Amino acid sequence: VIGVAAVITMVTLGNGATRSVSDQISSMGSNLLIVVPGQRFGPGGDGAPAFKREDAEAIHAQIGAARLVAPVVSKSITAVYLANNWSTVVSGTNDDYFEAGNWEVAEGRVFSDAEERAGKSVCVLGETVRDKLFGGQNPVGSEIRVKDFACEVIGLLKSKGQSAMGNDQDDVVIMPLRTVQRRISGTTDVNRVMVSVSSGASIDSTKDQITSLMRERRKIGDDEDDDFRVMDTRQITQTLTSTTRILTGLLAAVAAVSLLVGGIGIMNIMLVSVTERTREIGTRLAIGALEREVLLQFLIEAVVLASLGGLVGIALATVASIGLAKLMSVPYLFNPGINLLSFVFSAAIGVIFGYFPARRAASLNPIDALRHE
Repeated sequence: VIGVAAVITMVTLGNGATRSVSDQISSMGSNLLIVVPGQRFGPGGDGAPAFKREDAEAIHAQIGAARLVAPVVSKSITAVYLANNWSTVVSGTNDDYFEAGNWEVAEGRVFSDAEERAGKSVCVLGETVRDKLFGGQNPVGSEIRVKDFACEVIGLLKSKGQSAMGNDQDDVVIMPLRTVQRRISGTTDVNRVMVSVSSGASIDSTKDQITSLMRERRKIGDDEDDDFRVMDTRQITQTLTSTTRILTGLLAAVAAVSLLVGGIGIMNIMLVSVTERTREIGTRLAIGALEREVLLQFLIEAVVLASLGGLVGIALATVASIGLAKLMSVPYLFNPGINLLSFVFSAAIGVIFGYFPARRAASLNPIDALRHE
């Protein structure tokens, strides 16, 4: 029971975690490439020069498969509404950002082309910012203070929750790129460029084209390394999901040890049963029972015992998996393969560990067995 329940629960929760990671990365955007300066992860980017808005415009104009291109600059700010204030991140970008990043608008609208060009003081809030500043109120039409200027809230985004990296995707204020550059960052720098590749186009080919274009624009020589990275969300998905699968396999292997221990327990129980029923075995052999019939009797008992334990373990694992999946906020994914494999394995444990006691019972001498006290 314990062995089967442990194995199934570990594998089920591992599969749920893998699916959760995959879904969170998918929420970042489909067919998405992210171009960032520097080769090192984290802030600073090896001191590599930042991108400019013109770089994003060049990608949009010269890369045919680039369906949506969104330059993004992010800064930490404190947003204020009446007596409430909240430290968050403001992202300056264009209208392509919302579709490329799979954002949906819950209330209001996103900014227009005219507002982008003019650098208007308008913003769209994430769910976390709305909750901290406005509580349950609809923020659309209100004004918040960012740094030293007022910004009109024109939209509210639907919640996305945590990302695969653990940060809150809803803790964001989104403004037009020119507004953030002019009023907050004070530069024309762009932190990253998000590129959504057209459906059916080769992501790898598009990635190579962007790399060549950026090398040309940043005047990188043939013998010099790139001072930027083109990240593919597919690669991030593969890396993280493969990690969770390895951890799931390790946890399942540890849990499988309890199956082995359970098998040894069954063997001990059947050995005691043979000892206690020695006179019964002798009587059966004396009146004509064959050795194979006695062997089969005790073997079937062991298999039935192990199989019943497997069935109870499956039921227990289902209850535990559903409860723990809710607790861990991961989806519950019923896996018929691991359930069937665990049951077959438990029956096999009954055969393997039940054979030795059954063999001992079948090989008893009838005279000695009848004489046994």
